[in-house]
Amino acid sequence: MSRLARLLQSGGPFLGLLLVCGLFALTEEREFIFTGGNFKNILTQTVIVAVGALGMTLIIIGGGIDLSVGSVVAFTGVLGAKLLVAGWNPWATAAALIAVGAGIGLFNGTIIAGFRMMPFIVTLGMMGIVRGSAKWLGQNQTINAPPESPVQRLMARVNPSDFWPLPPGVWILLGLAVVMALLLRRTVFGRHVFAIGANEIAARYSGVRVGSVKAATYAIAGMLFGFAGLLQMSRLTQGDPTVAVGLELDIIAAVVIGGASLSGGAGSILGSLIGALIMALLRNGTNQLGWQTFTQEIIIGVVIVLAVGLDKWRQARSSR
Repeated sequence: MSRLARLLQSGGPFLGLLLVCGLFALTEEREFIFTGGNFKNILTQTVIVAVGALGMTLIIIGGGIDLSVGSVVAFTGVLGAKLLVAGWNPWATAAALIAVGAGIGLFNGTIIAGFRMMPFIVTLGMMGIVRGSAKWLGQNQTINAPPESPVQRLMARVNPSDFWPLPPGVWILLGLAVVMALLLRRTVFGRHVFAIGANEIAARYSGVRVGSVKAATYAIAGMLFGFAGLLQMSRLTQGDPTVAVGLELDIIAAVVIGGASLSGGAGSILGSLIGALIMALLRNGTNQLGWQTFTQEIIIGVVIVLAVGLDKWRQARSSR
């Protein structure tokens, strides 16, 4: 890979973030966008997509994809609300949601690896199964979680007009990001994930247990998706079976904007966090400007296409 391609892969997300901030700084509404309270709001909006992006980064680096994440978030959110209403301990509830997410991910990974099926098809089917299960579990209704539960404070914005204190969910996200970065960059498992994404056949001949690594990758990502469901429930203060429709697209977009390659073998946790922050900043900034929702969707779509185009350009440069 050329020096320019490496620079764009590592520094591209930072440049994108600076560009977005610079564009909003030129508007008349900058005094409303760049305030402590609004930055807290942006970070809070970033958390759920970013937690999902941590898991999706692992999957995409390994050459896979998971379209069921939005449905998993909805299902675990509804399940969490029902468990809390039933009197479950908040921490037992959190552990249950993480375990359910891991189970769904493990099932996806096992089917993909064991039957050599396309991740797109398997997770597309799982998206429908889990979404339908969420509606069945909630009986097509929202379930209000107990307001006094400590879980409800994970995404609570105390002093909304000030930057401090940040919601606990933001700090948990940063801690998870450090763990995931170490997992990818400092462990044998992480090196195997990169190897599979770069060239699965070569990794298999090198002695990598491809099936086991793929199953573990989806299971770890599922744990994060389940935790994102807990955070979504905390943010909404209820479980909603219809929530998070299209969330998988935002998460995949954040990972791609962050420099990951949809072909596998490239990506970083920091880049994905910045990608999620760019997505949240774009949505928040355009809302502050009073732009219509369809305008926001067009802008984000253009950003995604540009990010994928940059990835293809990097690949072409590296193959020379």
